[in-house]
Amino acid sequence: MNRRRFEHLILEVSLAVGKTVPRYRLWLRLHDLGWNPEELACKEVLAFCDDGLAIFLAELGLKLAPRDARRVRKAIARFDPEVLSPYERVSTG
Repeated sequence: MNRRRFEHLILEVSLAVGKTVPRYRLWLRLHDLGWNPEELACKEVLAFCDDGLAIFLAELGLKLAPRDARRVRKAIARFDPEVLSPYERVSTG
């Protein structure tokens, strides 16, 4: 179920930078930090947003404006992987 945090992180960051962020590279980065992308805790994703996201994006030639970075962090903090999105509810229904 917590893989949904990884999926949500990809979505929020990609929308904020206006370009699809490479999933596998992000997966490897989180794994290199000692976190299992399949079982991310909220505190781990927030720590990445605070300390590693800007570096990761810079390696890709991308940058988040401070306002966008705050918006991404806020969306990540609010996300509850237990609550299905409307799309997920319809597709599983």
